[in-house]
Amino acid sequence: MTGRGNNTYLLIADGEATLIDAGVGAPSHLTLIADALAEHDAKLTTVVVTHAHSDHVSGASALAAAYPSARFLKMPWPERDRQQQVRWYPLADGDLVHVGGDTLQVVHTPGHAPDHIALWHAPSRTIFAADLIVPGASVMIPSTRGGNLAAYLASLDRVRQLGAERLLPAHGAEVTDVDASVRVAIAHRVQRERQVLETLDAGHDTVPEITQTIYDGLSPARLPAAAENVRAHLEKLRNEGTVCEDKDRWRRVTARN
Repeated sequence: MTGRGNNTYLLIADGEATLIDAGVGAPSHLTLIADALAEHDAKLTTVVVTHAHSDHVSGASALAAAYPSARFLKMPWPERDRQQQVRWYPLADGDLVHVGGDTLQVVHTPGHAPDHIALWHAPSRTIFAADLIVPGASVMIPSTRGGNLAAYLASLDRVRQLGAERLLPAHGAEVTDVDASVRVAIAHRVQRERQVLETLDAGHDTVPEITQTIYDGLSPARLPAAAENVRAHLEKLRNEGTVCEDKDRWRRVTARN
């Protein structure tokens, strides 16, 4: 689900360091952080977690043990946040995170998770986008665990309006044509919505049936994630009045004169 793993970003200025995302607490990751801090004679003062999915947050406890004076920041998701043995300092949309004499602006970008944030560095037109975009792949929208497709599409549009020229994701390589990547992500969701409706029209009316039809040939291990995406599309369509559900069966809403 995480491809080759997570990207975390260590920003160092004026002897202080800010880490974007906590990883999973792997010893090799902790060693790399320690080596980088020593090389630059810097102290880890801040850890910003972009959202509470385990691949981004579960290393927080290990980091807190290694760097007890560091502050841990994230947008609240209380039922998830309390799983980590750290004290969280809450972030809100528009807050500034200071890195030496420079700043990053918090941009709330829900959809993949309700607490998902990106970090915007306006002077360089760079956005640390976490899981908002995964180059070469689509982002999972976990509908039953806080995901929301309409919110995700709105977050993509918000990032596009920032005019970012460089996007640093949590998975995959740096993106230098941000607008094109956003358009691709939106187009993929439009295409998937059309497939969901076509599959409904063909008589497949449950989430498993729709998933099996659209994702024919997908490995069984990935089908649960695909089903989450299908349900996210159905929930969006239901909120728009296009479909309805009755006892786990979905259908189009028939317009009446």
